[in-house]
Amino acid sequence: MQGDNNRTARPGPAAARRVAIKVGTRVLTDGPQGSSAAQIASLVRDAAAAVREGREVILISSGAVGLGQSALGLQEPVTELVDRQACAAVGQSRLMSLYQGCFAAEGMLCAQVLLTEADFEDRIRYLNLRGTLAALLRRGCIPIINENDVVSNEGLAYLEGDERPIFRDNDRLAALVASKLDAGLLILLTDVSGLYDRDPNLHPQAQLLERVDASDEDGVAALAGGPGPGGRGGMKSKVLAAAIAARAGAHAIIASGKDPNNLSRILNGEPIGSWFPARGALPARQRWIGYAAAPRGTLQLDQGAVEALRERGASLLAVGVCKVQGDFLAGDVVELHDPDGQLIGRGMCYCDAAEARLWRAGQRPAGARNHHALVHRDLLVLFPQVADRGDSCT
Repeated sequence: MQGDNNRTARPGPAAARRVAIKVGTRVLTDGPQGSSAAQIASLVRDAAAAVREGREVILISSGAVGLGQSALGLQEPVTELVDRQACAAVGQSRLMSLYQGCFAAEGMLCAQVLLTEADFEDRIRYLNLRGTLAALLRRGCIPIINENDVVSNEGLAYLEGDERPIFRDNDRLAALVASKLDAGLLILLTDVSGLYDRDPNLHPQAQLLERVDASDEDGVAALAGGPGPGGRGGMKSKVLAAAIAARAGAHAIIASGKDPNNLSRILNGEPIGSWFPARGALPARQRWIGYAAAPRGTLQLDQGAVEALRERGASLLAVGVCKVQGDFLAGDVVELHDPDGQLIGRGMCYCDAAEARLWRAGQRPAGARNHHALVHRDLLVLFPQVADRGDSCT
């Protein structure tokens, strides 16, 4: 991680031809007053300029729930799932109306795309989604993507404090879109300047982390805090989303969307916000296993198995499994937990839960010819280790 003394240009982000831009609720709204039309218009002008330069732009936009809350006259933070869904139903059309008007003023078309986790879980639906978005981009139309909060249940898991890495906020959605659509750059626009080494509200000497490399990811997520008023993601989800994008081969930048022309400056390669450089991309199937598919069960591993996976890149053998949980089928994705119950990764299991329990007990399932790895290393994705580190940053 590097601080303010590193002011080098960023040629990688500047060269990206397909760009995914996620806009947070607090960028687009002025608290209880609702949307900031001027802020949306400024964002659209910069996005339109990028398209005219020859880039393909995908917007992932929050804001529907906030707009609906304002229209319905709800002053308190909306925490009940059904109330969030009602706000989304009212606010989504208002959000799209604002975008359509602003893009029309630039002589461009935009399209609404509402998604749920199931659109990524099912590979056929995912491939159809990919084809649709690619067709829109070919025709110069800007897709504006949002989670379909009216029908999604994922908000409930978040509100109950579920920390599993599931599709539950637009930061994660943006990372999935960037990786699945082969974007070269993901920009996460929020209401702060980026990720700091400590909470800048509590520590005036806090430094902006301008660059976060792969070697820093094991600890950097612990620096980030949870969601602020009106949002569901928070800095922690943005850091995790940026790490997903970087692993998929896209550069990722967390920056303020409140500062005028920040988007244009980022696309010009200026050192704005916190940059997660792209690194070796995971194959598409592994990206789907690790970050899109819903897990159907859990394998708890002993420490020897954890070390074999992390240090030697081994496949997961039944001898290293302490417990099999769930009722999954062969080919389903399962979570992998360490002896303390901490999530370390995901993999596609070659057999169903009943057979996995027999292999674990040292028994050969009826009809089985050979003893295979429960999860082959080519169908396995390990997550960064996150240590507990001091203060959280906004």
